[in-house]
Amino acid sequence: MFDRLHFPVCVLVASLGLSLSPLVTHAQTDNYHGRKYKAPPPSAHIEVTVLKDFNGKPITNAHVIFHPTEGDRDKGALEVKTNEDGKATIDVIPVGDTVTLQVIANGYQTYGQSYKIDKPELTMEIRMKRPGGQYSIYKNPDGGSSNSTPNPAPPASGDKSSGSASQPNSQSQPSPK
Repeated sequence: MFDRLHFPVCVLVASLGLSLSPLVTHAQTDNYHGRKYKAPPPSAHIEVTVLKDFNGKPITNAHVIFHPTEGDRDKGALEVKTNEDGKATIDVIPVGDTVTLQVIANGYQTYGQSYKIDKPELTMEIRMKRPGGQYSIYKNPDGGSSNSTPNPAPPASGDKSSGSASQPNSQSQPSPK
C-alpha cells in the first residue's frame, strides 16, 4: 500500500528531473570560468639528439637541461634524459621563448648554447667531445705552467742573516735604572 501511494510522486519527480536536465547541462557548457581565462601559448616540440663527436653513435642517459627565459624572466629548468637512440623530447616550452640548452654526459665536455624558439617544430643535433687539456693563461717562459716550479726552502731558524727583529740582542740595549 505504501508503494501505491508514492508511485505517482516518484513519476512526477523523475519527469521533472528529466525536463530540467538540459538546463543544467547548458549552464555547464557555458564559457564562463569564474576568472578571466587566458589560453596557454602554443608550445614547441623540441627534439634533441646527443651523439659522440668522434664516431657519431648516440649517448644514452645524457642529461639534457632546458633553461627557458621570457624576456629577462627565468622560468626555471626542465631536465630530460636521452633514450637508447640518444634522443630527448620536450613539448612544453612556448614558441617565442629563448632557451639555454645544457647537455651533461659522463666522460664528455659539458655543452651549452642559447636558442630562440621561433618554430613549432625544432630538432637539434649535439655532438659531444671528449675532454681536452686544461687551458691556462699563466705560463712560465720555458713553456710550463707557473705551478710546476717548486718553492725555495725557507731559511733555517738559527740563521742570523735573515734580518729577523723578533729576538733583539741583549748586549746592545741599555739596562733600565
